[in-house]
Amino acid sequence: MRLRQKPDGYRAGMDAALLAAACDALPGQRVIEPGCGVGGALLAAATRRPESLFQGVERDSAAAALAAGNAALNGLDHRVSVVEGDVEAGFRALALPVFDAVMTNPPFFDDPAALRAPAPAKSGAWMADGGLAAWTGFCLKAVREGGTITIIHRADRLADLLEQLAPKAGSFRIRPIAPFADVPAKRVIVRAIKTGKAPLVLLPPLVLHDRAGGKHSAEAEAILRGEAALDW
Repeated sequence: MRLRQKPDGYRAGMDAALLAAACDALPGQRVIEPGCGVGGALLAAATRRPESLFQGVERDSAAAALAAGNAALNGLDHRVSVVEGDVEAGFRALALPVFDAVMTNPPFFDDPAALRAPAPAKSGAWMADGGLAAWTGFCLKAVREGGTITIIHRADRLADLLEQLAPKAGSFRIRPIAPFADVPAKRVIVRAIKTGKAPLVLLPPLVLHDRAGGKHSAEAEAILRGEAALDW
């Protein structure tokens, strides 16, 4: 997959790759990604799921244009489309039918006093103007009953994610993402089903690095190279 990105903007990285690997859309299903940026996760998920349809939503017009161009660059524009839209405005503002699945990597911070983004051009990717609640609310409206919601976020916001999704979603499955086997997880990927009622399941963590060996653990390396999925 080839990806054109803004030289001074947010750069797609590990989180986008893991989110794409966690997408388990079935053939024919429609998937939406709010805050798709230039399409890093969106296009990787579309590459992994060649029989599913993908819709990106991005408020930054330059990033949205790059995402659409990247879809064409990778020969995916027949299955991937991108529209300009703001998560804060809500899903209904897009006038789209509900989707089978939603996947997203919300900005990790919502308090401007707590963090200064590395550069002004990256602030939109780091700072959620409407808070995390705007993103969970969008996801709940965007997906049909029985559809899936997949979110990657900071591990210390897990309680907030569950609280905000729980009124209308359940059957939670949580995958911690730890940098090493002997340290706490810094990320979580949460998968929920709208109107789901099954008990919460805490899955084994994905350990990214092996202190004794190479850059990534064998499991992480296989996922990042597209040789394995992040199974649920």
